[in-house]
Amino acid sequence: MDTEREPVRVVVVDDDQLVRMALRLVIDGEPDLTVVAEAADGDAAIAVVEEQRPDVVLMDVRMPGRDGLSATRELLTRPAPPRVLMLTTFDSDDLVLGSLRAGAHGFVLKDTRPAQILDAVRTVAEGNPVLSPAATARVIAAATGPQSSHTRDATRRAARKQLSALTERELETARAIADGLGNPEIAERLHISVATVKAHTGSLFAKLAVENRVQIALLVRDAED
Repeated sequence: MDTEREPVRVVVVDDDQLVRMALRLVIDGEPDLTVVAEAADGDAAIAVVEEQRPDVVLMDVRMPGRDGLSATRELLTRPAPPRVLMLTTFDSDDLVLGSLRAGAHGFVLKDTRPAQILDAVRTVAEGNPVLSPAATARVIAAATGPQSSHTRDATRRAARKQLSALTERELETARAIADGLGNPEIAERLHISVATVKAHTGSLFAKLAVENRVQIALLVRDAED
């Protein structure tokens, strides 16, 4: 019986027409993804999302008029909101953290390889957060900050105690998440299927009592520092 799913519906938001065109070409080249609309600023993004009801919005952070952070906050207050993946040329801490605080489900730099951007769209469409490796590193650095040696030791012990509940394979998966890898890259690194990666990640969420992959990355960083 044919159970093929409908393509993931994507709205592309960027003030640069060439960027929108490039993203549309890349996304529409995939059988499981399709661009249903474009917008050049935050206000237009809200309007087209209201009309099209996409699964994922690829949202530029900095745009004239209403920016991507403001538009994201507005979209996520509405019923049945889309998943929002922030896309920008900038990678400063305030933008990464600001995007996450706004409720974004991911943050990817525009110089990320097209294949990784496509994987990021698929990942957030499945309900999982995603950050580029550079963004993950910045979130970890900004969230932890300098600590005294006493506090550092206590944090390390607590993190290691939490991670001790994991199997070896789950720990390898956690370390790959801390490196900013998405599920396909983790599967390739560990020589396992993507379905198995998802199963291990689900176990990590349950055993570590975390809500997202960034929290997993923070625990790994704390344990290994």
